[in-house]
Amino acid sequence: MRFPINVDAFRTLARRRLPRRIFDYVDGGAEDERGLRRNRAAFERLAFLPQRLVDVSRRNQSTTLLGQTIAAPLLIGPTGMNGLVWPNGDIALARAARRAGIPFVMSTASNVSLERLAGEAGGELWYQLYVLHRDLADSLVDRAASAGYRTLVATVDVTLNGKRERDLRNGFALPLRFTPQACLDALAHPRWTYALLRSGGVPTLANIESSNGAGIEARAALLSRQMDASFAWEDLSRLRDRWPHRLIVKGILRPDDALRCIELGADGVIVSNHGARQLDDAVAPLDVLPEIKAACASGGALMLDSGIRRGSDVVKAVALGADAVLLGRATLYGLAVGGEAGAFRVLEIVQDEIDRTLAMLGCAYLSDVRAHHLRPVSSGYGALFGGFTHGDQAERYEHHDRGCQEERTP
Repeated sequence: MRFPINVDAFRTLARRRLPRRIFDYVDGGAEDERGLRRNRAAFERLAFLPQRLVDVSRRNQSTTLLGQTIAAPLLIGPTGMNGLVWPNGDIALARAARRAGIPFVMSTASNVSLERLAGEAGGELWYQLYVLHRDLADSLVDRAASAGYRTLVATVDVTLNGKRERDLRNGFALPLRFTPQACLDALAHPRWTYALLRSGGVPTLANIESSNGAGIEARAALLSRQMDASFAWEDLSRLRDRWPHRLIVKGILRPDDALRCIELGADGVIVSNHGARQLDDAVAPLDVLPEIKAACASGGALMLDSGIRRGSDVVKAVALGADAVLLGRATLYGLAVGGEAGAFRVLEIVQDEIDRTLAMLGCAYLSDVRAHHLRPVSSGYGALFGGFTHGDQAERYEHHDRGCQEERTP
């Protein structure tokens, strides 16, 4: 199969292949979807200021994340119900990540069990935890440790489900209800329907179904995205004590929250607004990344997700302080079009675009990228650098570079 040449073209093909309610579930955001536009606008407000006469004949985009070398500053982030996009979609994504030399983060709401994924996919596997029910969370944490996962990602920005109006209009709910309209839509997408039926029908929440600690209440909570809204700092501390390996906190947008996570013992944070699927008017992660980088200058891995569609977006995030970024919708579009091969092709495209951006920017190594390689292209950008005006941005760039110099050596 001949694949498209960019992520947006994969999105177009994914829309054609998937029934509307499945595509909208993947593609949609909360309420008026201003957050989706804001996430993209944050990247589009930045332009590059390239350096010339630099030897870039050989380039390297590999990086060190949590003490491990990965081929590119990328991870495939946690997304739920991937089996609706492609049969055994979690395994396909994990295998694509392994081929690309990057980690895969498995969601609590996956359609294969964490034990099966570890046994069949291989590669660097992380496990993402939703806290729905305390006993269930403890059970999942213990199972992940026993299955060989060495990085736990605690998602803390889903106290309840965002108002995703596309899903409400389409009647999307779990388990799937096959209304007459939904049946007609499925018939209009025969390849998707055939693949779903051939793989055993509507996928289940395998981690919940196979957990000894899961009851009807816990399953219902995950199906309706009703998380434990009482989960607070003392509970995160308890989770830190229970989990014996690397702990990452996902869903952070405030510098003080990020610093508190690190001080509590987290190994890093993911700056994220959940792909604009929760609070529609939450800030774009890229807009607060420099502030969070400054707050956590003493240590801790810093990652970012939400809105990334190009390799140039990845380079901009790295320039502002991210150690790596997580892809969500981008690799799901590839999965919808061609399974493992489609997701891997998306990763190849993004990595190729990173490489081209580095070459044209005058950076032989990813670690050469700095904030001074960026300039605003529209008004209102000063807040991204803590309220500095255009006239004194150079001083802020220099300060940011000094803070990053020690940890970013080729």
